[in-house]
Amino acid sequence: MTLIKGRLINVSNRLPVLIRNSASGARVERSSGGLATALNAAWRHQPGVWIGWAGQGQGPDVEHLLAKASRRRFHTLQAVALSEEEIAKFYSGFANEIIWPLFHDMPSLCKFDPDYWEAYQRVNRKFAHAAANTATDDDFIWVHDYHLMSVARYLREAGSRARMGFFLHIPFPAPDIFEKLPWRQCILKSLLQFDLIGFQTDRDRNNFVSCLQRLLPEATVEQNHPHLLASMQGRQAVVGTFPISIDFEEFAIPAAHPDVAARAENIRKQLLDNVLVLGVDRMDYTKGIPERLKSFRLLLRRFPELRRQITLVQVVVPSREEIPNYKELRLEVELLVSQINGEFTESGWVPIHYMHRNLGRAELLAYYRAADIALITPLKDGMNLVAKEFCAAQADERGVLIVSEFAGAGPELRHGAILVNPNDFAGVAQAIHDACLMTTEEKRTRMRLLRTIVKDHNVHRWARSFLQAAGPLETELTKSRKGGASPILTIRKQPSGEIPGVALVAASMGARQGQYSAGHSIRRIGSAHGDD
Repeated sequence: MTLIKGRLINVSNRLPVLIRNSASGARVERSSGGLATALNAAWRHQPGVWIGWAGQGQGPDVEHLLAKASRRRFHTLQAVALSEEEIAKFYSGFANEIIWPLFHDMPSLCKFDPDYWEAYQRVNRKFAHAAANTATDDDFIWVHDYHLMSVARYLREAGSRARMGFFLHIPFPAPDIFEKLPWRQCILKSLLQFDLIGFQTDRDRNNFVSCLQRLLPEATVEQNHPHLLASMQGRQAVVGTFPISIDFEEFAIPAAHPDVAARAENIRKQLLDNVLVLGVDRMDYTKGIPERLKSFRLLLRRFPELRRQITLVQVVVPSREEIPNYKELRLEVELLVSQINGEFTESGWVPIHYMHRNLGRAELLAYYRAADIALITPLKDGMNLVAKEFCAAQADERGVLIVSEFAGAGPELRHGAILVNPNDFAGVAQAIHDACLMTTEEKRTRMRLLRTIVKDHNVHRWARSFLQAAGPLETELTKSRKGGASPILTIRKQPSGEIPGVALVAASMGARQGQYSAGHSIRRIGSAHGDD
């Protein structure tokens, strides 16, 4: 990926590895976060430096361990040390008790503590200092996500002339939500210090532009096809949409291995060859897990013929357990699981199998292959890569994807998936029922299309598209600055984000939106697997 003149300086909250202290000393573990996994796949062969927090390991062994972990990479790993107070107030506090709920349209869960804001600024200065000491003017600094929105501001104050890009992996809220943030103008001005600002969807990009229009009237925005150009106080930033994805082969190839297929078959046998509905989520209130469980309960009440024929496997990965809202959520989820199982369990059949733990890669792939339906229903999500992982792992093309229209993956995969409103319990229940009735031919047509989309629009294409948008910045922005003219405020909403080629692929493959009558019989999943 030689799209930039110098090196790529990647800056994210976490490194792709974590260093943990143990009784036997510090050790390196692979980071399990979705962002780190996607970024690690995107520039596995890209020369440069990756700057981020390496975990709570401390001491002289850290640099040695990171140097050792860098040997198998084209880029080196560089740690930013954070104190326990900074982790508590910057990460758990500002990032995850203010920005996370606010950007997911849940302002009532925000804790607007000014101490959190001060910690956020201190940590952003730390990351900026690390990048400034590493990058040259020829390098491109790519900063990631809501943890580090102020980094460009401090880099500019330090005199850095390197080109800088920022990508937001979570949604960006509409003005009436964003304006509740006490430090709203400071955040917007800091973001405008980047040369390129990327969002997951057109909705997020347009929300950002609307916030500029309402809260920074001195800023101007104009069309600069295919992106927008935001200007303020002599600086200009390209603003674009770049939906992130996964490394398709990294999931598809191991998922097709006979060992994974055998594990998947064993899972199905353990569940009596029932229709296997799979949910895989972090324990987070944005993921809509309680709403999903209530939808499943309604399904069993409205369609009693599905009892003993269907099983929900809900995998919940522990997350942010130090934050009170997450502790409360776990109690709510586990109470619902207990209530639903108590209402419907019969001899030899339990409707919900609940796992609160991490799954290894091989086990996760086996569940992806075993599942007949993936139920991905976040209340709001920047993208949701689980939906794409499921498609990539569907080697036999027999599964159905049900995905929330409020996930970034929803509009992108809408030609082959069933889109639902996670707040519409009856609608989600009906979607599961329809998926159970879907013919094998339609399942394969839909999944073949979804796999084509995910394969073609993979994480490497995402990174290339971002860096290509960054590539001509130096020339274009220099010309604009020399011209001296300020663009007129012409904020135009763009058409809903159609990924190039997807509609044509959908038409050529004949993807259909199936309609089913209540009179159709429910197939045992044993026949659906090999129902040729």
